[in-house]
Amino acid sequence: MAVLRPLKVVIDNYPEGQVEELEADINPEDPSAGKRKVPFSRVLWIERDDFREDPPRKYFRLAPGREVRLKYAYYITCTEVIKDAGTGEITELRCVYDPATRGGWSQDGRKVRGTSHWISAAHASPAEFRLYDRLFMNPNPDEGEGYLSNLNPQSLEKITGCIEAGLSLAAAGSHYQFERQGYFSVDPDSRPGAMVFNRSVSLKDSWAKIEGS
Repeated sequence: MAVLRPLKVVIDNYPEGQVEELEADINPEDPSAGKRKVPFSRVLWIERDDFREDPPRKYFRLAPGREVRLKYAYYITCTEVIKDAGTGEITELRCVYDPATRGGWSQDGRKVRGTSHWISAAHASPAEFRLYDRLFMNPNPDEGEGYLSNLNPQSLEKITGCIEAGLSLAAAGSHYQFERQGYFSVDPDSRPGAMVFNRSVSLKDSWAKIEGS
């Protein structure tokens, strides 16, 4: 798992200092690949896009008072939104978890529509992500004033997020699929504690499609 644009989540009713090792799929599309252990703790990072303070219709991820599933972990409910006093930017979410939902399932049969991936903040490793888009804005770049005038200024976006600590020594050129994010390769610029991942193929985001319509 990788979190490209982190938002801090504090689970108020989770014991301070406690760390659990939860089972996660090595490859969700291939059960025969087996399981891996991922640490879970009171403070997590989730994707910033997985929260809306004022969620529109058909948005099923985290919002104030709403319950969602943390993949492989627990159900959590957002109880408080903390913002920067100066900018108004959301800096932290306070949540509670249901201990009876370990593994991401409820024995009482209740359903949640949203699922988020996450990384334990105490066990995360920083990483730079280079997100590539099309190089030209025009399918025929020689049209108009030539190819230079058709260059896409947003063809590369560099952002800083975090990865599972086990990826901090990944070899240059190795490939990974980050859940809900896409396919990435390790850039030669990487070094231990300062990994760089290049996104080669993104995954479709159903909410982005709804929001853009």
